[in-house]
Amino acid sequence: MKKAVRAAAKTSRAPPANAANDSDESFAGRLGPGLITGAADDDPSGIATYSQAGAQFRFSLVWTLFLTTPLMIGIQMLSARIGWVTREGLATNIGKVCPRWLTVSLVGLLVVANTINIAADVAAMAEATRLLVGGPQPAYVLAIGALCIAMQIFFSYERTVRILKWLTLTLFAYVAVVLIVKVPWMQAIAESIRPWAHLPAGTSGKEYAAMVVAVLGTTISPYLFFWQATQEVEDSRRRPEGKNLRRHPAYVRKHLRRIKIDTIVGMGFSNLVALCIVVATAVTLNERGIVNVQTAAQAAEALRPVAGAFAFAVFGLGIIGTGLLAVPVLAGSAAYAVSELFGWKAGLSRGFHEARGFYLIIVAATGIGSAMGFFDLDPMKALVLSAIVNGVISVPIMVVLMLVGQSTSVMGRFTISRRHRFFGWAATVVMAAAVAFMFAAR
Repeated sequence: MKKAVRAAAKTSRAPPANAANDSDESFAGRLGPGLITGAADDDPSGIATYSQAGAQFRFSLVWTLFLTTPLMIGIQMLSARIGWVTREGLATNIGKVCPRWLTVSLVGLLVVANTINIAADVAAMAEATRLLVGGPQPAYVLAIGALCIAMQIFFSYERTVRILKWLTLTLFAYVAVVLIVKVPWMQAIAESIRPWAHLPAGTSGKEYAAMVVAVLGTTISPYLFFWQATQEVEDSRRRPEGKNLRRHPAYVRKHLRRIKIDTIVGMGFSNLVALCIVVATAVTLNERGIVNVQTAAQAAEALRPVAGAFAFAVFGLGIIGTGLLAVPVLAGSAAYAVSELFGWKAGLSRGFHEARGFYLIIVAATGIGSAMGFFDLDPMKALVLSAIVNGVISVPIMVVLMLVGQSTSVMGRFTISRRHRFFGWAATVVMAAAVAFMFAAR
């Protein structure tokens, strides 16, 4: 009798047969929130910032992309882990370790930064559309804003992403440029190792520092933290059986490994494209004396070696595709954060009538951002400015995320490891140092 009881108890503690079995899930099947987040990171703001970095400073900012890759992976893994472990978004978890006023302030900064980013992205998409088909840019601003709102309210975001991700493949044209044109790799390595010795004549330290913050800000952006965490929460809601399985170590290892692979692939893809954009514009635009990218047309010139007469079409489709992918992420991450702050129902898996406040925030953020595009806004300058804003506000948010990740009261036995703490705090220190240097430089 005792043997039977012990056997039954052992069986009840054992995880289901598929809890530890990774063979039933393909490699592509493990990719989700991390891959989409990485693709959204190469939005029009990112393309503009990387293009300006390569055109103005040649290879002197390449080092930032190698530095940020492991740091970006570390902070995004932390965000995803918090969402998966707690089954709650970052705003809710920040509220557990911070006073209410600080939580409201951080969410407010996120909403402001995202709205500015949406404005810059919509303006760039409108300019790219005008570049392709002609016509009045303000009309395209209105149409694109309305399309982005309709996509989020009336269509499944997951289904839309499957289509839009194909458009992001146009970014691989920059990879092709790097493979086709002659890149002076020894010069690139020398300038990236000792950037201070190779700055263009007349460049001030403040200009260089601002671009460093812009590159870091467009690579390690707060909206990406909130988005990936909430997508893990959404995924958990679709798998309610997983809540009871979390006491099984095999199940936990499987999903934390999935998060790791998903994040590494997504962020690796993002920074590979970023590196190629910087190198491509350095070799093409800078060599021709174009050091200030003021329009999408100038940035498109970098693609001419591989795309020829179709350079504008390839660049325009890339801007529009990544913009349509990024704007819902920007508006959605702001809506998730505000909804969590006020305890509203949230989620793209819910209908409009079920999560009205959530969708109204999406409409407001997208609408206000689009309306800003009607002003006399220089799209390329606005895109770089939005990257700088993201870099500045990411510092306090990253500090709080690290405190959440180390909190046993929030994370329980799933607090982050020493290695994860190292990369997380390193990313925070690097970002803080870059922002401080920008404000101090002259």
